[in-house]
Amino acid sequence: MATTHAPDTRWSEATCRLEDLLEVLADRTDPHDFPLATEVIDEVLCYDAARLLEGPSEQARAELVRAFSHGPGIVVVRGAYPDQAVVDRATVAFEEMIAAQRASGVAAGDHFAKPGANDRVWNALEKLAVHAPEAFVDYYANPIVALASTAWLGPGYQVTSQVNVVNPGGAAQVGHRDYHLGFLPPARIEQFPPHVHVLSPVLTLQGAVAHTDMPVESGPTMYLPHSQKYGPGYLATGRPEFREHFERHHVQLPLQTGDAVFFNPAVIHGAGTNRSTDVRRMANLLQISSAFGRAMESVDRDRICRAVYPALRKHPGPEHAVTAAAEGYPFPTNLDRDPPVDGLAPPSQADLVRRALAEGWAPEAFEAALTDHTDRRGTA
Repeated sequence: MATTHAPDTRWSEATCRLEDLLEVLADRTDPHDFPLATEVIDEVLCYDAARLLEGPSEQARAELVRAFSHGPGIVVVRGAYPDQAVVDRATVAFEEMIAAQRASGVAAGDHFAKPGANDRVWNALEKLAVHAPEAFVDYYANPIVALASTAWLGPGYQVTSQVNVVNPGGAAQVGHRDYHLGFLPPARIEQFPPHVHVLSPVLTLQGAVAHTDMPVESGPTMYLPHSQKYGPGYLATGRPEFREHFERHHVQLPLQTGDAVFFNPAVIHGAGTNRSTDVRRMANLLQISSAFGRAMESVDRDRICRAVYPALRKHPGPEHAVTAAAEGYPFPTNLDRDPPVDGLAPPSQADLVRRALAEGWAPEAFEAALTDHTDRRGTA
């Protein structure tokens, strides 16, 4: 990331200059640096899912890291879900959740838009697992989500998701950066040293799966490519001159059902205005966290594992779904009751699920072992 302040000083909102951001935004995306991409549209790298998966995975991961860090910060993967039926089954489940919320009178809030303007399903990961476990396993067995996540975060990443539906007439979000520092007020952000501003984006990967076709008039996500390289950008997005520049110069790419977008959470972005008359724009927003970070949502992964285990047993390739469902990092734990035995760390929850699948445990045996695993990690 570019920096515009001495490294031994704290960044402040008052010293953020639009000129410094514009210098960063002058970077151009060179297609030669990204040989797996099919095209560059408005500075954004576009990939074909099949092509991205056909070569060595290490090459693809390295290229995605370059794209997220030194490139535009954003990639679109066309056909990330080639079997639309997988997406459609999840969409049906999400629509049922939204209908239940409406019937109960619940209006889900929004981080950066007027509450009630959109339909939200918070913790859609856990809710989908419990509501439709086979749909969950099919959906999160996706190799593109796993490829992008491991590229940026490494193994043991933790998936959270929030469904967002922007209805016709729904207004745009303000341009912003995302979790972690992007959710704090400027006075609080200023208390963190510059190296933490640089660290925060590498602990999360932002993503979205299109659950409807999204023409530009429906308001797909607005982006400011290359803006992740502006060091104090977490402090800048609330300033009027920065917001005006974002509103005038953002880019938007149309998506089709099953396409996916992944981006560095330090890219300045926001959902667009839905100017259509008949498109309820639905996306499953993915906040994927490093094993070493703090995820945005509280997720009961014990409950998810119990719900989806029978479906995992029937799936021909459940590994990526296991990663999405279970806790992949063994800490924190109670080392008195859950000591390392064969190495430096005890088995993680995901390790237990993998063992149960490999050894063909019945659901009752798995649930008993999971209860024991959870109990050992408690302090009481």
